[in-house]
Amino acid sequence: MVVGRCCCFTFAATHHPCQLRATNFEGWKAEELSNEWVRLAIVPQLGGRLMQVTFAGQSYLFVNPQYRGQYFPPSAENGGKWFNYGGDKLWPLPEGRGDEQHWAGPASDLLDDGEYQLRVISRDNICAVRLDGPADPVTGLQYSREISIGDDSPQISFHAIMKNATNHPIRWSVQSVTQYDTADSSGDGFNRDFWAFTTVNPQSAYFNGYQVRSGMADDPSFAVADGLFALHWQYLENEVWLDSTAGWIAVIDNSTRHAMIERFEYSAGADYPGKASVILYKNGAALELDDKSVPRLRSSTREEAPYYMEAEINSPMIPLKPGESYAMDTQWFPTRAGSELKSVTYAGVVERPLAARWATKGVNLSGSFGVFYPGRLIAKFYDAHGVQLQVAPLEPVDPARPVEINEHVEATQLAGRVSIHLIDDAGKDRGFLGESRILNAN
Repeated sequence: MVVGRCCCFTFAATHHPCQLRATNFEGWKAEELSNEWVRLAIVPQLGGRLMQVTFAGQSYLFVNPQYRGQYFPPSAENGGKWFNYGGDKLWPLPEGRGDEQHWAGPASDLLDDGEYQLRVISRDNICAVRLDGPADPVTGLQYSREISIGDDSPQISFHAIMKNATNHPIRWSVQSVTQYDTADSSGDGFNRDFWAFTTVNPQSAYFNGYQVRSGMADDPSFAVADGLFALHWQYLENEVWLDSTAGWIAVIDNSTRHAMIERFEYSAGADYPGKASVILYKNGAALELDDKSVPRLRSSTREEAPYYMEAEINSPMIPLKPGESYAMDTQWFPTRAGSELKSVTYAGVVERPLAARWATKGVNLSGSFGVFYPGRLIAKFYDAHGVQLQVAPLEPVDPARPVEINEHVEATQLAGRVSIHLIDDAGKDRGFLGESRILNAN
C-alpha cells in the first residue's frame, strides 16, 4: 500500500502504567520499578546499587552469590576490603593510591558501600526514584542519582550527580559501572557467546583505537573492523580503554539474542580521565609471577573470579567549587539483537542493513534490526533530488521481538532512495533505522 506525503501515523496501542513497590530482592530490602517490558531491583543499602534489570525473560546484571542478602557497612574493620555485590553503581576516577587526587578504591568506603536514602519522586506516567548517598570525607564527593522508567517503552534513564561536599575545590570524573552476568544458561560455566561493541575514534589517541590497561596486550578477545571495536568475552582478566565519541556501548548475549545499549553524551574537546570515555573490563583468570618469578594463573576458578564483565562510562574531569554539582545523564535501551551488530541509531540497532531492489510494481525491502520503542516502521521514498515522494507503512514492532524486514512495497518509478523510520505508539518519529539506494532487480 502506498500513502501520500504525510507521515503522521497514530496508533491506538495503550500500555499499562509503570509501577513502584517495596520488595525483597535476593534477601535485601529493595524498590522495584516495572512496566510492560522491564523490571528493576534497586537496593539503597548497597551504595545505591541497581542490582538487577530483567527484560523479555533475560536478567542482565551480575549478582555475586558470595554476598547475596548480606551487607557490610564501611568501617575500620572492613577498610581495604572490597565487597563486590554486583549490579550497577557510581565510582570516581582517577583511581590510585599515590595522592588525594586519586580514589584508592575499589574498597569498603562510603562511596561504594555507604547506605543511600531512597525517595519516590514520581508515580505518574514516569516512575522515578532518587537515591542520595553520604558525603565521603576522603574524596570530598557526595553522590546522588535518579533512576526512572516510563510506561511506553523499556527505556531506563539515569541522572547521576556528583557534588563537592567540602570547603575547598576538587576535581573528579564520575563513572557509571555496570557488571553484566557472563555465566552460561546452566549457571555452572561461562557464556562463550557474550559480546560488547562500541565505535572506534578515527582520530584516537590510542594505538589501534584502544589501549589495554591491564592483562594481555594481544588478548584474542579484542578486534577492530569497519569502525567498530568488538570484545568477545573470554575468561581472561583484562581492562581496555577507548576514547569512543559516538556515545554508546552495546552489550550482547548472542546465545539468547538479548542486547543492552547504553547511551551517553560525549563532550568533544573535554579532558577525560586517561582520555577514555569508555572502559570495558573482563573478570577472569590472570597470569602473574610467584615469589620465584615463575608464571602461574591467579584467580582461575569461578569462586575466585566470578563470571562478569564491566561496562564503564566516564564523564570528563570536572572541577567543582565547594557546594557545586555536576550531572551526567545516561540511558539504557534493552532490545533483541545478536553479535552481527553493525551500528546503533536513535531508533534501534542494525544487524543486517537495509537493502532495497526494484521488483514488479514496486520495491523489495530487507534487513534485520532491534528497536527501542514499540510502534510501526514506515518506508520513506525520495527522488534523485531528495524530495520525499511517498510514505508506506510497514510492520508493527516491539523491543521484545527481533525485527526481520522482508516486504514488497508498491512505489513510484521516480524513487531512487528509501529510508526506514520508527513511529512509536504515540505517533512520534523516533528516527531512522537505515536507508538505501534502490538497486536494479537481479
